[in-house]
Amino acid sequence: MHDIRAIRANAAAFDAALARRGLASASADILARDAERRAAQTALQEKQARRNALSREIGQGKRTGADTVAQEAEATALRAEMEALEKQAAAADEAIPRLLEVLPNVLDPEVPDGPDESANVVLTQHGEPRDLGFEPKPHWDLGEALGMMDFATAAKMAGARFTILRGPLARLERALGQFMLDLHTGQHGYTEMVVPSLVNDAAAYGTDKLPKFGDTMFRTTDGRWLIPTAEVPLTASVMGEILAEKDLPIRVTALTDCFRSEAGAAGRDTRGMIRQHQFRKVELVSITHPDQSTAEHERMTGCAETVLRLLGVPFRRVVLSAGDTGFGAVKTYDLEVWMPGQQAWREISSCSNTRDFQARRMNARFRSADGKTVAYVNTLNGSGVALGRAMIAVMENYQQADGSILLPDVLRAYMGGVERIAA
Repeated sequence: MHDIRAIRANAAAFDAALARRGLASASADILARDAERRAAQTALQEKQARRNALSREIGQGKRTGADTVAQEAEATALRAEMEALEKQAAAADEAIPRLLEVLPNVLDPEVPDGPDESANVVLTQHGEPRDLGFEPKPHWDLGEALGMMDFATAAKMAGARFTILRGPLARLERALGQFMLDLHTGQHGYTEMVVPSLVNDAAAYGTDKLPKFGDTMFRTTDGRWLIPTAEVPLTASVMGEILAEKDLPIRVTALTDCFRSEAGAAGRDTRGMIRQHQFRKVELVSITHPDQSTAEHERMTGCAETVLRLLGVPFRRVVLSAGDTGFGAVKTYDLEVWMPGQQAWREISSCSNTRDFQARRMNARFRSADGKTVAYVNTLNGSGVALGRAMIAVMENYQQADGSILLPDVLRAYMGGVERIAA
């Protein structure tokens, strides 16, 4: 959510910021409703002052026996006018958030201009794609040949974009989750949480998923939402709170199932596990002081990169362009891992700084150390990382000519000492 005072102070800058995202100017409608609200409130105060004066005049007249008919008639008329102004102010007050809530966050000046992912900029790369010495297979061929990745049975019971994992591959996904949680809690200072997989409208709205992304989520018959990412419950855990400055930053993590309808994804990534309706992910969330959020963004992204370094897969950091940056983010880094079976870099983590955009929507604030001021916190979220995509990155990068899969050293303890997955 945007600060109406900032729009009021510099409408041209606000419209220019939206133009970077390819959107039309929006300040005129917002400021018109704001002016309507403020005018109605001013008129209401003036009429209230007049009504108070009339009350005194009528009271004095009744005590002295003077004629108060004219004053009483004016007071009655004022009451009707005030009721109309109250409705006008309330309507404008309700309309302003509806106008603001559908507008994306203002981008950081460092975000490169561009219409879409074609303008994203590669910042760093760690490791080079390896020559495996044979034609590598995509993970779906590897998994099915091992008898451990079953798309047909999953489709029979649930439809497209679901997968069943069996045996060592199921254990590999579990191992990845435990490895990531141990890393983030043991070395990166995150506190593990177990959170609901169902949230209400307030939590989804506060984390900028509603109203814009309602069609990308699954809704239950009782009006709750299946979480698209643990970002929602982790961030919403401070919804409506006033935190102590000394407690910032708050860093939390969770391993959850995630559910996405993939609306608009028809025909994209129909094979394999890249784009699923249900998947598991370790999420990282930070609640910070505004002065700390830029540094926290770099730190969080580095935590996600550590996962990929330890797994020993080639990856790169990409800063998303204006046209590819998500709705609530001011700046986003994507981590892309090399998938030799697909001969492509694929996103495996996305780390975003939303600054106070979400905090305003969910009224999450902190009190300064001196107790004199209350301000909005900044919120950040990142994948630390997606289990399914990490698993297929391991499969494709560690595949052997005979179809078996070597395991990175860091995962072997979580796999009971197993060094290779084979049929």
